[in-house]
Amino acid sequence: MPVEQRREQILDASLRIIARDGYDAVSIDAIARECGVTRPVVYSAYDGLGPLLNALLDRSQTRAFAAIVEILTQAQGTADIVEVGARRLIDIVRADPDVWRSILGLTENAPREVRDRVEADRAWIREQIATLLASAEVADPEVTAHLVVAALEHVGRLALSDTYDTDRLVDAVDSLLSGLWA
Repeated sequence: MPVEQRREQILDASLRIIARDGYDAVSIDAIARECGVTRPVVYSAYDGLGPLLNALLDRSQTRAFAAIVEILTQAQGTADIVEVGARRLIDIVRADPDVWRSILGLTENAPREVRDRVEADRAWIREQIATLLASAEVADPEVTAHLVVAALEHVGRLALSDTYDTDRLVDAVDSLLSGLWA
């Protein structure tokens, strides 16, 4: 198998372990077992667990950022943040649940580096939403952006549970947030 393809296989296996068992369960041995390969095969793709987890974090961040940027680009106003944003977020979360479990805080014992990067990304997203809200002349765009992000993150968590259908989640977040800028 070409090294780039092997790296993707290893990252996918690592992500499955994290989503299923938490960060404490991730080890070179566990990853090798999940891939059905030996430890040397894993080491031939990554120099150790640290570089492997950094590569996984980079890949997850890239995927998540691309999805969020797509949502923000599509949103034409505050109503679109809810309708387009919530609906698209639900679709994205359900399409790649293992990536989003970590981002939405649903994996156990995430290392400080992971938590710090997720929080930095969250701050960037809040800034983008605050800018969009400021252009809509919302009274306090910064605080409102915090509320919007918190609501959308929780909608993402609910989407992962598969308990609620998309329309129900979108209607609920619309009802909750529409009064913030009405």
